[in-house]
Amino acid sequence: MAEQQNNGTQNSRRGQEQDIGQLLKVRREKLAALQEAGKDPFQITKYDVTHHCREIKDHFDEMEGTMVSVAGRIMAKRVMGKVSFGNILDVSGDIQFYAARDNIGEEAYAGFKKFDRGDIVGMKGEVFRTEKGEKSIRVSEITLLSKSLQILPEKYHGLVNTDIRYRQRYTDLIVNDEVRETFVKRSKIISTIRRYLDDQGFMEVETPMLVSNAGGAAARPFETHFNALDEDVKLRISLELYLKRLIVGGLERVYEIGRVFRNEGLDTRHNPEFTLMELYQAYTDYNGMMDLTENMFRYLAKEVCGTTTVPYGEHMIDLGKPFERLTMIEAVKKYAGVNFDEVADTDAAKKLADEREIHYEDRHTKGDILNLFFEEFVEENLIQPTFVMDHPVEISPLTKRKPDKPDYVERFELFITGREMCNAYSELNDPIDQRERFKAQEAALAAGDEEANTTDEDFLNALEIGMPPTGGIGYGIDRLVMLLTDSPAIRDVLLFPTMKTLGGKDQ
Repeated sequence: MAEQQNNGTQNSRRGQEQDIGQLLKVRREKLAALQEAGKDPFQITKYDVTHHCREIKDHFDEMEGTMVSVAGRIMAKRVMGKVSFGNILDVSGDIQFYAARDNIGEEAYAGFKKFDRGDIVGMKGEVFRTEKGEKSIRVSEITLLSKSLQILPEKYHGLVNTDIRYRQRYTDLIVNDEVRETFVKRSKIISTIRRYLDDQGFMEVETPMLVSNAGGAAARPFETHFNALDEDVKLRISLELYLKRLIVGGLERVYEIGRVFRNEGLDTRHNPEFTLMELYQAYTDYNGMMDLTENMFRYLAKEVCGTTTVPYGEHMIDLGKPFERLTMIEAVKKYAGVNFDEVADTDAAKKLADEREIHYEDRHTKGDILNLFFEEFVEENLIQPTFVMDHPVEISPLTKRKPDKPDYVERFELFITGREMCNAYSELNDPIDQRERFKAQEAALAAGDEEANTTDEDFLNALEIGMPPTGGIGYGIDRLVMLLTDSPAIRDVLLFPTMKTLGGKDQ
């Protein structure tokens, strides 16, 4: 019986493939006929567009009776003899159109009836409301601008296979309205960030992506070879060290939004190629960065979402009230019941880790183990906006020590929905201390830490010239977009996420 069912399924699939193959053949035959008749749509080079679909629908009362010219993709077509209805989709959304033989002419109407779902057309006509009250365009002229030779997924079921959605984002954008809205919102988020920082006196800059020393973060870089110079180089993992050089150079407020690359795994929060924003401000510290961050997140929510209370999964995230502020020691004490102020040394910390079944490496010190406790017991509980401050010096090689507690540094991370949203420092500007931190990183690298930094002599030279007291911060733009668009995975906010190649090429 099972064998009969399998055979039936295979036969059904073969039948579907044959049907699709025939439909694709028909589309090519239609294109060939148009070309033979001198009506090749691919010879058309432009079309004058006066309005977009959403604009017409949003301003329908004042536009009713107006002649408009729109262009987009046919998403539905219902031919009923001498009249037809359909929907045209452009970047803003869709609108119904009404095409009648008596309005566009017999020859044009005969050609229109051969158009397929997915074809790109331009149409001119009058804005009107149908007898059923539907906002529509009464077409007086229609032009085929591009013939679709493939078959779009059925509109009402959408494109639900996530692997195909990510590999064929162009199709995903066509058939899934909410996906298109996410990426429109992403663009607005980034432009709003720029506007906010520009108004605060920051200057946008660009720094190298190919570097000889990939520093500024704990991550493993991608490596390549520069043929012209016969040198091995790396793709940057951070924007930090070059932006700090600009602070040394006297540019007091700088920021960069750009791609960085980390040779790491793929999951719902990580993509090896992602968008990072870093900013640096002279003459302030990490408290100034906290104030800037809280104000900017609140401003973004208002401008992009229209409210400071935004949904994320099952939670409502309140960006309007003051963000909670905890030291890392306070956070571990609150959620794990362990007070690291009372932990005497590394041996005592390792004993605690053993008791709590926290895995650590031989090279780890008390500060490293405090961070492991934080990751294990605290992060997932930080749903509402929370600044976690004052990290151990061992995990913060570029940060100023706290004057009254030199084993810890003036650093914070902002957590929302259990995820790190940004990372900020009172930047280390002591070149002697910085050299010692680099030495410790080199030792960690030699001990097997593939994410440790290496010494950057040119950066040390810049610090010796002199860098003012500075606050700096890095924001994961993709995670910020996830928050403000209620997207569960980073791939949902990347137009073209990294995918494993199939058969030697992306599919």
